[in-house]
Amino acid sequence: MGRQMLSTAALLAVFLPRCLATPAEQSPLQEPSSKEPIPELPHVGLGLWNSKAEDASNAVQFAFEAGYIHLDSAAAYSNEEYVGRALNSSSSPPRHKYWITSKLWNDHHQPKLVRPALEKTLKDLQVPYLDLYLMHWPVAFLPNQKDGRTIIDQDTSIHDTWSAMEDLVRANLTRYIGVSNFSPRQLDNLLAKADIRPIAHEFETHPYLQQLEFVDWHLRNNITVIAYSPLANMNPTYDNKYPDLPPILKDPFWTDLASKKNVTPAQAILAWGRQRGTTVIPKSVHEGRIIENLGSLNVSFTEEEMRLVMEQDKRTRFNNPSKGWGVELFEGLDDGTNRFMMQQEL
Repeated sequence: MGRQMLSTAALLAVFLPRCLATPAEQSPLQEPSSKEPIPELPHVGLGLWNSKAEDASNAVQFAFEAGYIHLDSAAAYSNEEYVGRALNSSSSPPRHKYWITSKLWNDHHQPKLVRPALEKTLKDLQVPYLDLYLMHWPVAFLPNQKDGRTIIDQDTSIHDTWSAMEDLVRANLTRYIGVSNFSPRQLDNLLAKADIRPIAHEFETHPYLQQLEFVDWHLRNNITVIAYSPLANMNPTYDNKYPDLPPILKDPFWTDLASKKNVTPAQAILAWGRQRGTTVIPKSVHEGRIIENLGSLNVSFTEEEMRLVMEQDKRTRFNNPSKGWGVELFEGLDDGTNRFMMQQEL
């Protein structure tokens, strides 16, 4: 290869420590009434990626009935209007009783487009504010491409977009802001200039992609890690992406460990994610699985069991649009599956 990859530990050591004290902490806004919103991000949530139309609405309603108080949405999921119908139903809890996250899509990174994007999300969800608004990807697209092509906006920086997102906190449209799918270098770039510190970073992590050093860095620095795809290759989007890896719910290690705990493999995997300090947001529109996933709150592991799980890391990432977008994502993170980057190095 033409250049040598730095380890995750090396990148974290080089890029991140010098800027930890720079950004201000976020102060939660108060709901316009005397009712206090949920103070912290709940440890288990319902992911809404790939949940279609009425399925999304029904899943939210059932999740509330089952005891969920945390929903993870995004404009790019194209279902927020249906989620909003569930949130506005007579059976839904009051707004201050649940936490909802949404995300800014890449074609609204220009500062003048950031607030309208959030206002559209609020209108679709039928809520007066968000608990958390994330920059979905550290990549800006040019807006309004009529032919549907993806063209990178070279003139809009991460900081430009973040500054506009900070104004959303000041305007009481969202309680907190955060990021998603950032690399260590991109976090350094953001934290070095931010006035308001991100409280959360949502990215792919699961037993097949544990990213131990990266996760631990966030936890030490009070940035919550939200783990999407916490059940690894069980997401239908990833079907047969790496055929040599078994579906994680059929992986002998997890079926054996779950059997010892008298729980399902999904419950065991989600409990591991929670016990390591991350927030997990499994997606499902099936009532049985929604209940099953919440049952992970009742599972715990010994130190030895947690050590054994560490040995199962496959360093395999399933969600990486680098090649399709023509950009380098996840630079320096500990996975060997960034095919686009490998091709560039040959």
